[in-house]
Amino acid sequence: MTDPTPSFSWRSIILPAYLPTFIFSFGEGALIPVIPVVATERGASLAIAGLIASMLMVGELVGDLPAGWLVARIGERNAMIGAAMLAVTGALIAVVSPTALALGIGVFLLGLATSVFGLARHAFLTSYVPARVRARALSTLGGVFRGGWAVGPFAAAAIIAWSGSPELVVWVLVAACFAVVVVLLLLPDPERTFGAARVVRSTSVGPLTEGEAEADAASHGVFRAIVAHRAVLARVGTGIGFLGAVRASRTVILPLWAVSIGMPADTASLVIGIAAAIDFGLFYVSGQVMDRFGRLWGAIPGLVGLAAGHVVLAFTHDLTNNDLWFTIVAVFFGIANGLTSGVLLTLGADLAPKANPAPFLSAFRTIGHAGHAVAPLLISAITSVVSIMAASATIGVLGFAGAAILWRYVPRYLPRRPRGGHD
Repeated sequence: MTDPTPSFSWRSIILPAYLPTFIFSFGEGALIPVIPVVATERGASLAIAGLIASMLMVGELVGDLPAGWLVARIGERNAMIGAAMLAVTGALIAVVSPTALALGIGVFLLGLATSVFGLARHAFLTSYVPARVRARALSTLGGVFRGGWAVGPFAAAAIIAWSGSPELVVWVLVAACFAVVVVLLLLPDPERTFGAARVVRSTSVGPLTEGEAEADAASHGVFRAIVAHRAVLARVGTGIGFLGAVRASRTVILPLWAVSIGMPADTASLVIGIAAAIDFGLFYVSGQVMDRFGRLWGAIPGLVGLAAGHVVLAFTHDLTNNDLWFTIVAVFFGIANGLTSGVLLTLGADLAPKANPAPFLSAFRTIGHAGHAVAPLLISAITSVVSIMAASATIGVLGFAGAAILWRYVPRYLPRRPRGGHD
């Protein structure tokens, strides 16, 4: 008998899916550590610098639902190109008008672009990768994204050390986005490379690829999914929201902390890059641990580690060797966050109804992204009213609470499977 399933080569998705993802995340990873530095150079206080940095997560949250609508109407590749150009627009606004407000607007637009780009590349792989290898393709996609974030800060450190100007790092993002567009435009049409994608029909749009239809369903069905699955979303979803908050916090608290203790921007970018490289190196280990021992073995140790790191950081601000403690905690954050790689996607896939998973997954991701957006805003507010030390300690407490919630409710909705079998 012959296998009717079309042949698939991993090499065939490196250029259209993984290369643009790496380039885009490289530019973003270079810029993020220097946002608070640029903000303070433009006259922003430490609290306002934190608020500006948080606009990235706010933009991602705001863009989650319209991203699905957009991908369904203009297609995966066009959406990725449009997202790259939106990021360029945000970067140019920040450069042309050297004010803290313009920087905040630019970072917000980058967040919107990140949301659209992320959903578009997800839909792209859904459309053109066979179901039998789709999970591995998506987990590899997450690893490629983390790889870009790991390399980007090293480029930022080199540019700052050479020029002495953190603002020049913005042009790394611009160059990366134009490179993404060039790659996507020069590549052949996906249907000629992979074969025609399976086409389905949507009552609201018409014929769509499988990935576009999934994005459209997620965009329209999220609120109905929240109502229908309110119990599990209120329980496990709350824990995931706390996890998202603590994970997002580290990307804001570390650059802010470096500014607060007077660490040079190039040194801080180098340290953050090392931490990101450790984080990247653990993405496959996390998946192996969760598959072998259960989902909580990835979620709980990582979340407790992130929480503990925030608490430790809160008590080291005024020590004479605070730069050493900053380095230690940053590396610890990289290890802890690496252990949580794929937790949100994996738990969402486990909990989603098999018949129509897209709306539930969109609701689940929206809760996680809400945590991403709220945590930096909380850091900014507490820093403004009390101090950055109090903000770090507060995030740590939220992390411990999130670990307790997941420990309590994940076993209720995902009973442990018997060991001994092999998938």
